[in-house]
Amino acid sequence: MNARADASSLAGGEPPLAELAAQLRASRGIAHKRDIDAVMRTLGVGAVHEGAAAILVGDDCAAIPDADGEGYLLFAIEGFINEFVEKEPWFAGYCGVMVNVSDIYAMGGRPLAIVDALWSRGGDAAQPILQGLAAASKVYGVPIVGGHSNRRNDREQLSVAIVGRAARLLTSFDARPGQNLVAAIDLRGRFHEPHNYWDASSGSPAERLRADLELLPAIAEAGLSEAAKDISMAGVVGTALMLLECSALGAVIDLDAIPKPDGVPLQRWLAAFPSFGFLLSVADRDLDAVLARFRGRDIACAAIGRTDATQEVRLQRGAETVSFWDFKQEALIGCGPARIDAAAPGHV
Repeated sequence: MNARADASSLAGGEPPLAELAAQLRASRGIAHKRDIDAVMRTLGVGAVHEGAAAILVGDDCAAIPDADGEGYLLFAIEGFINEFVEKEPWFAGYCGVMVNVSDIYAMGGRPLAIVDALWSRGGDAAQPILQGLAAASKVYGVPIVGGHSNRRNDREQLSVAIVGRAARLLTSFDARPGQNLVAAIDLRGRFHEPHNYWDASSGSPAERLRADLELLPAIAEAGLSEAAKDISMAGVVGTALMLLECSALGAVIDLDAIPKPDGVPLQRWLAAFPSFGFLLSVADRDLDAVLARFRGRDIACAAIGRTDATQEVRLQRGAETVSFWDFKQEALIGCGPARIDAAAPGHV
């Protein structure tokens, strides 16, 4: 590690790279992902076998192969932090649909239907959440077909599940050494203050949002990428960690190359959760084609790093490079190939 701080970054008000890396490691978004490892250990979850095919656990969705081998049923669920639901009930409902839809598209699929589980107090307490769910269902064209309600709880609590279908998968397990890590982020948004949610969805044209998301299954079906993940609350770097861990890879990630809105400090942006944000692992021969597809729809995208076989993730900014995570020493979500190979069939 080069301990010398980059003078240009300091002049711009950003912390030295080593300090920035330490803040990222301690961030709330990455802490939430670290909790997954303990769950994996307790449940004994690894590769759940369905006939001759393994359902890999640790991706954005469970991908369940069709019996005829022609495609996959995708199944995902999201639960929401009580504090967020309490303070942002309409937006929590909206996000219930939005983030699940993103998970389906991140796998190269298209969403089919949603169900929700909503616990609330009596009276009209649940109305803003329901209105947010209904608004996003209309925007993304995904029907809410059922769920579970309890109006005798002491607070509002929300979880939302989704199913979809994919003809050809994008997964976290299929990145290869020597590929480009590509970040594609819709910068036509704003922070949902005071949170780090970058909202490029609510208030945007529904037709545009749906067509933008259609890029992911189109890329998968054209064979331009086999590995992708949507950028979650762990931010760009934390999401890259999860993809790389599942594929048993390392990488060098160039922080200066990450698409970023003007005027937003890098320190905050690295912790941001964008409404449209995806990481893909792309071979050199397909890089220009993938970049052109996103740019053709005015979505900011760039190659931000390169995968390798080291299982160590390093961050680069200017002339500096620091070691950020070594999967040989420490798991993040515990869904790498070594865990999967060792685990007995368990819970999906």
